[in-house]
Amino acid sequence: MAAAAETVKSASEKMKATAEQYTAAGAQAFKDNVEKSLANLNELNAHSKKNLEAMVASATAATKGAESLGAQAMAFSKGAIERQVEAAKALTGARSVQEAVELQTAFAKSAIETYMAELNRATETVSATVKDSLRPLNERATAMMETFQAAR
Repeated sequence: MAAAAETVKSASEKMKATAEQYTAAGAQAFKDNVEKSLANLNELNAHSKKNLEAMVASATAATKGAESLGAQAMAFSKGAIERQVEAAKALTGARSVQEAVELQTAFAKSAIETYMAELNRATETVSATVKDSLRPLNERATAMMETFQAAR
């Protein structure tokens, strides 16, 4: 009977040691997974912060572009009104119908050329604004793709 008691005691100690090993391994695995999850959460927060910063930079660039475009439009309008007043004064001083037609033709040609030049300038401003607005977003998209590819 002593041998049987010794066998039971030995088996009991082995089971206890095995249970302690599994418990320790489970606790370590849980701890490792929690640490990985926290690290991933911190990385996600960093990416979110950078994404928000990119959105702010994009909106700032778009706002500056809109302000620039508005200032250009105001300057063009002011100049156009001044040129129209000058043309009207010149027309009132015309001494003949022929001279009036020539003045009006010259004014119309000048107005169209000025308008086309202003339109090109506005197009360049809009194009530059779009590029500046999209640059931070493109950089973030590229960074995210690199992160995803590295994770694969």
